Amino acid sequence: MDLSLVIPVKEESENLPELFKEIVAAIEPTGFTFEVIVIDDGSRDNTWEVVESLSKEYSFVRAFRFQFNCGKAAGLAFGFSKARGRYVATLDGDLQDDPLEIPKMIKILEDGYDLVSGWKIRRLDPWHKTWPSKLFNLTVSIVCGQRLHDFNCGIKAYRSSVVRFIHLYGDYHRFIPVMAKWQGFRITEMPVAHRARIHGVSKYGVSRLVSGFLDLVSLMFMRSFASKPLHFFGLLGLIFMLVGFGISGYFGYEWFQTGALHVRPLLLAGGFSLVMGVQFISLGLLGEMMNGSKKQSYPVAESIREIVDLS
Repeated sequence: MDLSLVIPVKEESENLPELFKEIVAAIEPTGFTFEVIVIDDGSRDNTWEVVESLSKEYSFVRAFRFQFNCGKAAGLAFGFSKARGRYVATLDGDLQDDPLEIPKMIKILEDGYDLVSGWKIRRLDPWHKTWPSKLFNLTVSIVCGQRLHDFNCGIKAYRSSVVRFIHLYGDYHRFIPVMAKWQGFRITEMPVAHRARIHGVSKYGVSRLVSGFLDLVSLMFMRSFASKPLHFFGLLGLIFMLVGFGISGYFGYEWFQTGALHVRPLLLAGGFSLVMGVQFISLGLLGEMMNGSKKQSYPVAESIREIVDLS
């Protein structure tokens, strides 16, 4: 299998038939063997019925329906786990991404890159989506040390090795290029065409700017301490314990000298510091004990052309 296209969708029933026609027109002339993996992320309209109909028309379709909405990162992660192609491409199901860009991206991969991210130079979205996105992209570039103009662009192409190394959950799909760079992969970006939405409504608003910055803080923490939580919580615990022992030592010396010990706010602060130190160190130890990798499960309600791995 040369190429796997992973498409997470939520209530895009009107867009999918035209999208599949565009995929066929873009990919079939390349001669690639390919599959299209659709993940219906808990749609409440007739999206799944449309996918079922398309699967009868196109033999390359594989599809999975989540019982409820799990988010784009979960949809991508599940699609990545099912992909069989040497190359994996993603695009949104809203017709704003042009499948004709995918063969161009694969040529860049063949030149030696591991990940190609789309860059919507001329973005046809309302200002309340474009300006927060620009601020977010600039902030991520500065904090993470990787300059890209459009981290959250839906159309990307990967070597299969990349998607097997990236662990997605929450809303971390925004940071796939960053995580790939941290794993040592070569990444770049390519200008892509962007089209205005015709059918349906956007699933994202201004609120994702706040969640995006919170996810960035979480990502930076996870990069530094995910595999060694005791290094973070233990350090805090040691600081509290040193303060607590220092205060307790002072009052112990005073008691030894005078034979009297009076309860004062500073003494209570010392006791509090010792308790907090023990708490933080215990929390770090618990984190270390729970740090074993857990296999993620997804609430798949139905599937089309599921392939069972018996290896």
